[in-house]
Amino acid sequence: MKVLFACYPERTHFLLMAPLAWALRTAGHDVRVASQPKFAATITQAGLTAVPVGSDRDLWQVLGRIKKEGTTLEPGLPEPYDVVERKPEDITLDHLRDGYRSQVQNWLKMINVPLAGALIDYARHWKPDLVVWEPLTHAGALAAQSVGAAHARLLIGADVHGVARHHFLRLGGGEDHGEGGADPLGEWLGGYARTYGREFDEELVTGQFGIDVLPPPLQVHAPDLSYLSMRYVPYGGPAVVPRWLWERPRRPRVALTLGLTVSDHGIGYPVGVQEILDAVADLDIELVATVGAAGRGRPVRVPDNTRLVDYVPMQALLPTCAAVIHHAGVGTLMTAALYGVPQIALPWDVDQPLLSGRLAAYGAGLTTHATRATGDIVRDHLQRVLKDDEFGHRASRLRQETLGVPHPADLVPELVNRVSAMRR
Repeated sequence: MKVLFACYPERTHFLLMAPLAWALRTAGHDVRVASQPKFAATITQAGLTAVPVGSDRDLWQVLGRIKKEGTTLEPGLPEPYDVVERKPEDITLDHLRDGYRSQVQNWLKMINVPLAGALIDYARHWKPDLVVWEPLTHAGALAAQSVGAAHARLLIGADVHGVARHHFLRLGGGEDHGEGGADPLGEWLGGYARTYGREFDEELVTGQFGIDVLPPPLQVHAPDLSYLSMRYVPYGGPAVVPRWLWERPRRPRVALTLGLTVSDHGIGYPVGVQEILDAVADLDIELVATVGAAGRGRPVRVPDNTRLVDYVPMQALLPTCAAVIHHAGVGTLMTAALYGVPQIALPWDVDQPLLSGRLAAYGAGLTTHATRATGDIVRDHLQRVLKDDEFGHRASRLRQETLGVPHPADLVPELVNRVSAMRR
């Protein structure tokens, strides 16, 4: 089976896709990963075959999201995906339609236009049997449609895209895909499809099925879509296990990490790192803070109980930890869940508040939004998590939930079966 992965050049999204690509490759399938030319080195560094397509475009610079002196970044889910946090009766079609219009113009075109034409041309050349795309790279769905391939949307967190589309269709918004503005997303995707001899299909929005790396207690799904659960496999790129991790910690070890995105794009941390370090400086813990390479927000005072490092693989660090303080990014949150570590989440952007809220409701940690987080709050949360054994019990239960879904290798036969069924 030929399998084509499609991803725009966002490293955190690709890292979630790589384990499934490995599983398919080691099962004997021909696997290739298509993205912008500048991303080829990241793909090949992961031991996968890259297909450079289209032109390079730095989405972050185009959108102006890189933080500059005197500016701030607005947190939260953008419209229309914010409807996942609303009651159905409070959702309006106008809100969804306006949100889609904004997303197409200011986000989705920036991601997909540099890829779509070349990706479709490559698919017509290579003729994949299955295309796996992440939720923002609709070019992958268009490429699959152009050759009649099966295609799956590999989720990068809560399925806010599927939920938003569910409500749009529920309210009657998907009935017109012409040029009247009734369905901005459908009109845009339909225009691409017609260019290549096809018509709009809802599968261009949500895929033929989804693949979710979150365990059931954390999943956010649209009620009318099909999903497969896949166990999260930690992968953060090239990594070295430092010598100090060989030894058992003498005091409870706590990790502090705020994610790869801030390092990759030079964004300032949304919480005060120095304030957190100062607030827990007198606690009888060993704090390992992976914030050394970020530049902005780098602490100027390092307490005696703190080890400051540029980077350490989470799958090596977290099994040695009694707790972890993090930004609620999917990679960190799921690595902690996989190893049964109680979590203190300081969410800021996109679906981070939603997922960390589910984590806290499950009892495996505590959460405070980054805009409200202070050193004192983090200190209080940390002391509670370390002293109350119930957090550890619930984190262990979440680990069992995580281990209870198929790992990528187990999912491969199901993908083969689905491809065969869809091609009959």
